[in-house]
Amino acid sequence: MSPKNAFYAQSGGVTSVINASACGVIETCRENADKIGNVYAGQNGIIGALTEELIDTSIESDADIAALKNTPSGAFGSCRFKLKSVEENRREYERLIEVFKAHDIGFFFYNGGGDSADTCFKVSQLSETMGFPVQAIHIPKTVDNDLPITDNCPGFGSVAKYVAVSALEASFDVKSMAKTSTKVFILEVMGRHAGWIAAAGGLIEDYGIPVLLLLPEVDFDHDNFIAAVQSKVDRFGYCTVVVSEGAHNSDGSFLAEQGSRDAFGHAQLGGVAPVVANMVKQALGYKFHWAVADYLQRSARHIASACDLEQAYALGQAGVEMALAGNNAIMPTIDRISNNPYRWEIGSANLAEVANVEKTMPLEFISEDGFGITDLCREYLYPLIQGEAYPDYDERGMPRYVVLKNELVQKKLTQFEL
Repeated sequence: MSPKNAFYAQSGGVTSVINASACGVIETCRENADKIGNVYAGQNGIIGALTEELIDTSIESDADIAALKNTPSGAFGSCRFKLKSVEENRREYERLIEVFKAHDIGFFFYNGGGDSADTCFKVSQLSETMGFPVQAIHIPKTVDNDLPITDNCPGFGSVAKYVAVSALEASFDVKSMAKTSTKVFILEVMGRHAGWIAAAGGLIEDYGIPVLLLLPEVDFDHDNFIAAVQSKVDRFGYCTVVVSEGAHNSDGSFLAEQGSRDAFGHAQLGGVAPVVANMVKQALGYKFHWAVADYLQRSARHIASACDLEQAYALGQAGVEMALAGNNAIMPTIDRISNNPYRWEIGSANLAEVANVEKTMPLEFISEDGFGITDLCREYLYPLIQGEAYPDYDERGMPRYVVLKNELVQKKLTQFEL
């Protein structure tokens, strides 16, 4: 019998190193061609499976697949599309199995965060009951760093490096102009319920920068915040604020909530940086500037963490190896052995313990006043941003990023309406 084919998909917000995980999956499958057949990638994530839009990765050269390690964002397209529960919408899950069966797919590698872990787990369960077993392996990815069990998540180390470096450089700028110009700079970063990314901004304090963090783990208190800003400016002449998009009041309402919902049912958040900036202006009258890191922070491959890149590839590789070993409904993890020297190894977690579980920052990582990080947090963060994995640059001074052919295989089933 010919070996079963594999399906790989990217889910949710992409990162600067998610393609490294894709590279790890595809290269490892190619190295085991006697056990795994072709690798199909979903065009625009899991939607590609539902609509039977499967990218044939076999036509891509080994060199182009290897170049994925140096290319940011999702090479095959991602999506924000959450499958409902099996009870609510069984047809979508049955469609997945139908597509897998039509294309002889026995391996499902889903590269994403908590919602994709949930989908991956449900597919593994349903496939058994439908008589077409599929080994479902979740490859972790999220800049928010909020997946449980694993020490950290691929994508986080690079966004943390970007935020820390950007906040540091901008703070040097503000410091040089503070006497007659801007006194407060506010940088908004990602992080809905977990403040890991904003915490990385706290590392600039090691350079003597007066910085305040607004984390989702700490209820926002207007008066305490204004007093802290005034204290920093009185002492240093300026202040930098790094605010998580998920900063919220004591009643749970987000500082920047717009009232709408995204595809996952999450509150749609607007710009919290201008909200905080206006608070400072109204209370203290300081001149300010604000910036929203937005897509820049998660796509900045030019300053990716070498540690992050290595781990992203390793988890893609490990996912395939775990599938070949007969595992199912599992996620490869990063297990930290020591901080200094930094050592880690690959572990694993059952998806039943990962799905829909969010890991926030522990209290011992947050300073007593709630506006900073502790030394314990620094010990956790610094290893993850270590090393530079610069992409190659061409003669024009631009990075050599690969664009794949992404040709689709011929459909075998009837059209499916989402």
